[in-house]
This record gives sequence, structure tokens and C-alpha cells, in this order.
Amino acid sequence: MASNGPMILCDSLVKIYKVQDLEVFALQGLDLVIERGEFMALVGPSGSGKSSLMNILGGLDRPSAGKAIVDGQDLLKLSNFALTRYRRQKVGFVWQQPSRNLIPYLSVEENVELPMIVAGMPYGERKAWTRELLETVNLWDRRHHSLAQLSGGEQQRTAIGVSLANKPVLLLADEPTGEVDTSTAQVIMDTLRLLNEQYGLTILLVTHDVRVSGQVDRVVTIRDGRTSSERVRRLREQSIAEEAVVVAEQPEAVAAEPQVDYHEYVVVDYAGRLQLPREYLEAMGISDRAQVDLTDEGIVVRPARGVADASSQAARVSEVAEAWGPQQQSKDWRLRVADASRGLRGLLRQKKEQ
Repeated sequence: MASNGPMILCDSLVKIYKVQDLEVFALQGLDLVIERGEFMALVGPSGSGKSSLMNILGGLDRPSAGKAIVDGQDLLKLSNFALTRYRRQKVGFVWQQPSRNLIPYLSVEENVELPMIVAGMPYGERKAWTRELLETVNLWDRRHHSLAQLSGGEQQRTAIGVSLANKPVLLLADEPTGEVDTSTAQVIMDTLRLLNEQYGLTILLVTHDVRVSGQVDRVVTIRDGRTSSERVRRLREQSIAEEAVVVAEQPEAVAAEPQVDYHEYVVVDYAGRLQLPREYLEAMGISDRAQVDLTDEGIVVRPARGVADASSQAARVSEVAEAWGPQQQSKDWRLRVADASRGLRGLLRQKKEQ
């Protein structure tokens, strides 16, 4: 059942993995909203929670707490049967290795058609949709080729066709350009953009490639299991106006490429927390405490004044302890015990006198 709200809504999403007696928090109250038809990228360091989020959104894993709603369905509340149906009907997957989507002894056309056969799609509809997909990814002329006869980029585009065989509303792509060269990566990104625009497909891809992340509508950064910042791609209004004038005056003229601006935002969660970029904190000398002031221009974050942070205190203790040496430490300990004993004897004498 489709919904008119956002395609993806994650609210205070938590994922805990248990390894023997240890609990590892992969997601720690993550909040994320992805609109329908959006083409966005997810970036972050290793261990930040990207893969855990993708597995949950793809129905491959269940969240531990919170909400993960995709196309109106709360994945935390779905039964095992309903979750399997969700994977088959709602989601398409593209992996870094195309082989995960493809069967090597089948042709290009047979690979794309196989999921439709499994789903019981009628013959005529199946053939028409297979042709449309292969023409969209520009592989119709190579439909009878085996996978061994294809380049790496052609295999990945075949895998994209396979991922769309079930007509999903959400496409999850995990490093789709990770094993190809720059020119091939651009072809793959152009293909994904075409699918996004032609079918209104919502696409979420995980990538470490800066060039790729610069071609999507929005880039969300995850750190420590939470969304920390996002970058939004916007066409400059001046460029749009100039293009409209050119088309109006010279219909046959080809308008220049519109100029793009990127707006960087820090994500504020439901509790008012935000994650400042590490390089900013280091440049300002901020570690575990900061001073926040409200001014006419906004909120200003400064290094805390007059408060020694925990790291500097620990460093100072270590420095003094090392300078003392074992003998001095023992001597100081004896002096402290003697002082404590004298103080205790004094309290006992006062008690007797009373």
C-alpha cells in the first residue's frame, strides 16, 4: 500500500548487534527523511552505520528500536512473510560487485527477465518491460551476449536492469561505481540519473567517491550512528532565468549547462544535538566542552574558558606521575597516609573530650 508521505522516514532508529557478551550500537537514534523521487547519497567513515541503515531499509535486517517507514510500511512491525514480500515488491538492489545480481551462464536478456518469471509476470508484459529496461540502460543491442562478453560497466548496467525488474519504488545502490574507471563510472551515474528522472525512482546510494557524491541531489553524512550533516544541490536561480531567456529568444539555441550551488547544513536531531565537523573543532581547540552564546547573528560556539578539559587533566596527571617516579610516588603516598592518621587521631581526641 503506497503512501503520500515521504518515501523514507527514520525516527530515532537504533540497531544493536550482539557479539557474545558485547553490545555494539551501529545506529544510535538516527533521524532521516527522504522524499519521493529524490536521488541522494549516503557517506561516512567505515563503521559509521551506513551498511546497517541500508540493510534495514532493504528489509535484510530489522531495527532494534525506533521507526523505519518506507512507502508507508513500518519495517519494525512487519511479519517475516510481509518483510519478504516488501523486498520482492518495493526494493531493488545494486551492489559493488555486479556478480551478486547476475547469473553467469545466462544472457543479458535472460538475466533481466528471470526475476519477472519468478514473480509470475505475464509473457507479453515481461517481454515489453525487459526491452524497455535494456533500452534505458543502452544494452538492447547486446541482449544476447553472455556476461563474459561484457565490460565491467556493461555488467553493472545489466545489474541495474535486473534490480528494476520488479518495478521497485526504491533503489538501493552500494558503491555502484567502486570497481570501474572514471569514464565508466560517469556512464553508470548518467544511467541512474535517467532512471530517476524517467520513472520518478527514489535512489539511495552509498559511496566514498567524491565525484559521484557531487552529482546527486543531496548528500547525507553519517557519523557514529547518527546523521551529522547534509549537502543539498541547487541550481542557481540566475542560471535558470538566463536559460529561460535564451530559449524564449532563440528556440533553436542550446542553453548552457546551469550552474550549481551546494549548501552545507548541520543536522540537528530531536533533542537539539548536532555534530560539528571534526576539523572545525580542532581548528578552534574545542574538545569535550564548549561555550554557546546567543547573538543577533545566531548561535556562536566558542572554546570553553576557565575550564580544563578532561583530556588535558588526564595528560597533566600522567605527566606529573611520570616525573615523580616510583620512589617519589611511594614517598608521597606515605606522607598522605601519615597526614590522614594525624587527622583521625585529632578527631578521636575531640570526641573523648566531649
